[in-house]
Amino acid sequence: MVGDNLPPPSDVVELYRSNGITAMRLYAPNDTTLRALKDTGIHVMMGVDDGTLEDLATNPSAAPNWVRTNILPYPQVSFKYIVVGNEVAPGDAHNYILPAMSKMWDAICKAGYKDKIKVSTAVCSLVLTNTYPPSKSQFNPSYTMGPIVEFLSETGNPLLANIYPYFSYKDNYPKIDLNYALFKPSTAVVQDGTYKYTNLFDAMVDSVYYALEKAGGSRVGVVVSESGWPSDGGLGATKENAKTYNQNLINHVVSGTPKNKTNLETYVFAMFNENMKPNDNGREVERYFGLFYPTNKSPVYPISFNNVTSQKI
Repeated sequence: MVGDNLPPPSDVVELYRSNGITAMRLYAPNDTTLRALKDTGIHVMMGVDDGTLEDLATNPSAAPNWVRTNILPYPQVSFKYIVVGNEVAPGDAHNYILPAMSKMWDAICKAGYKDKIKVSTAVCSLVLTNTYPPSKSQFNPSYTMGPIVEFLSETGNPLLANIYPYFSYKDNYPKIDLNYALFKPSTAVVQDGTYKYTNLFDAMVDSVYYALEKAGGSRVGVVVSESGWPSDGGLGATKENAKTYNQNLINHVVSGTPKNKTNLETYVFAMFNENMKPNDNGREVERYFGLFYPTNKSPVYPISFNNVTSQKI
């Protein structure tokens, strides 16, 4: 996380446990945090630094070395996913994702973790085009997702998707009804064939499913690797709206989406407000996605985690 007032990892892990939160997303390996996670049973989604993608893609020893350094020393940590690239834009770095994923998967399999750890990449909404209605959705050609989808289908790994109704609401204001974005009753119901969409989150997730199908990935699952709502700093960013969205999200994902009724694994962004996130060009909201204040670990607003999958730090 991007902040200079964050609590120590041991306190964070205890906050997870005391709230019954069962999974954590880390954007890069951190020895102190991983040691604090030992024997907790908290599942870990761990990222690969985007700056290492080229090395992982081109250096045959890089992925095995990464696994030896960041996975094998922590046998009592419940690793679940390795994220090779987070919202990587088209260009040279994006071209490294598939070979880096492939080499990482080989390294994971050779280390004996094939049935325990999944390898994937996390994408944002820019990877899609023609998303209204969801059934029209397809992958943006500039992202060359086809080979990545083929890899995920062949290996049984899911696609990780960062889903933010907040940014769709903000960027398209006032075209999108706030209630539709917050899972609240709304007149903005979208009928798409036999499916009825009463909230924007479901429509966005099913757009990913439809794009996967068109790319030959009908068997590829989806994990929501980020979703949340800011409590300050921009249009519609209030504590009340953030509480409403995140609580409704937690309660909703257990029933899946209109297209896929199974429990949708979802990671809530984020555990803490981040006071060092950039706040220029209207990005101040990036600092206020936290559910807890980092200085005293008190909640920004009351929320129940009874059905929650995880938070991110």
